[in-house]
Amino acid sequence: MIKIITVIGARPQIIKAAAFSRAIHKNYSSQIQEIIVHTGQHYDANMSQVFFEELGIPLPNYNLNIGSGSHGSQTAAMIIGIEKIILDEKPNAIVLYGDTNSTLAGGIAASKLNLPVIHIEAGLRSFNKSMPEEINRIMCDHVSTLLFSPTQTGFKNLINEGFKKDNSDPYHADNPKIYHSGDVMYDNSLFFSELADQKTSILQKLQLQKNQFILATIHRNHNTDEPLRLNSLFKSLNDISNQNNLDVVLPLHPRTAKLLEQNLSKENLEAVKANPKFKMTDPASFLEMIALEKNCCLVMTDSGHHQTAIFFKCNHF
Repeated sequence: MIKIITVIGARPQIIKAAAFSRAIHKNYSSQIQEIIVHTGQHYDANMSQVFFEELGIPLPNYNLNIGSGSHGSQTAAMIIGIEKIILDEKPNAIVLYGDTNSTLAGGIAASKLNLPVIHIEAGLRSFNKSMPEEINRIMCDHVSTLLFSPTQTGFKNLINEGFKKDNSDPYHADNPKIYHSGDVMYDNSLFFSELADQKTSILQKLQLQKNQFILATIHRNHNTDEPLRLNSLFKSLNDISNQNNLDVVLPLHPRTAKLLEQNLSKENLEAVKANPKFKMTDPASFLEMIALEKNCCLVMTDSGHHQTAIFFKCNHF
């Protein structure tokens, strides 16, 4: 039997892992054993545990409980924990998602032990190396053996960086295989769409009407940590709401919520709070986000996951 370690840590990775775990359980349970390692990068119930329960993902075999911290301290602790698990479990490969510190740590730990790395969402680029995520995804791609890109653009990015599309087996870090595979988040959106209608009441809770609200998310540090940019975003969203008589729903990422009082001007914050149609909420569950995406008139986001939602909405609703 093939044994793989799947590393997750942030909420989007937990969601992405649902599609992979579902495929193993349905089609390959007698051939593949999956060991799930949760680094604890997102560690409160609203940002992780609820997703295991809601999406039917097997509970992690290991939880490193790393929590927050500087990039260096957080990543270092993850490397130590993941390395020990690899040595104990002796897997055939490690599966990594996206561009978080958990991804970077998994890539470093595995590659140092000559363990094949499988990177899902390979090739995505912002071409902005001031973003920590850009460093993480580039580093992971270049130690990976199998690279699965969700887009044709990502596939071309890999080729432009020196990856060859016609490498032949056996594959390894010096002879990797790249694929244009499609997007696991799109798969999940399709799979959980009907369930979202049945098991969520967020539209009623927020008194929202179909196609009468904008769904917005803001969480990238270059948006939240820069007062000028954060103020511009909030003022623009508030102006759009007032000028078009539209609700704006903004589920607050913990980073955004933490920095509102600090980085948003008093005038801007008061204006947003005075607008009954500007609805800042706690982080939404995955099924709640699916329901919001399906019923909004527009998605405005700095998140790659919700860009997938835009494609999903345009093609199915």
